[in-house]
Amino acid sequence: MKRHLFVLMWLFFTPPAWAQAPFYEGKTITVIAGVSAGSAYDLYARLMAQFMGKHIAGNPSFVVQNMTGAGSIIGANYVYNVSKPDGLTIGAIQPSIYFNQLMKQKEVRYDWAKFGWIGSSDKSDYLLYMRADLPYKTLADVRKAKEAPKCGSTGAGTSGSYMPKLLEETLGTKFAIVAGYQGGGEIDLAVERGELHCRAFTVQAYHSREPYFTWRKNGFARILM
Repeated sequence: MKRHLFVLMWLFFTPPAWAQAPFYEGKTITVIAGVSAGSAYDLYARLMAQFMGKHIAGNPSFVVQNMTGAGSIIGANYVYNVSKPDGLTIGAIQPSIYFNQLMKQKEVRYDWAKFGWIGSSDKSDYLLYMRADLPYKTLADVRKAKEAPKCGSTGAGTSGSYMPKLLEETLGTKFAIVAGYQGGGEIDLAVERGELHCRAFTVQAYHSREPYFTWRKNGFARILM
């Protein structure tokens, strides 16, 4: 009985816990978009930044910072090594750059499995377009080509690189991959200028923005896959 009374008295005299302000109140969350402004993954990041703060206790502000290069590797390296692990930095990076770590590329400074994952803005299917004024109407034509058409890519771990390679290894097509572009917009511009012939990326991106609306109207591009 005495022991029970002691417990009750201890609970009674325990000072109340004062209400604390939410951690994110008055703070700003930075979203590192590892792509160029205007590209599909940049649009996803900016769309998320408009609304996500309303669903977090404290209603923090969001800002998007573009950090382009190497198909999101530069942005991923920054999030992993430079930004503080304080919950105030989110990386919006290409979802396929774990390939770069598997290939043990020297540029990789992150451990893919140690990122804290929030979610994905997209579940994508892929396509490969080709300039319609070129004599490649099917993938069979690409297989028989004497000179491999040039496809643009931002880096080795992106769909612009691994999709043409997959087609080469499975179907025997021939593609020359030109990597190092800052973003999808730069690749599309290079296709319009004639520097490149093709690009592989997501179906959603192709149907979501310019120049693809115009291309579909004037027949500039042909979908091979």
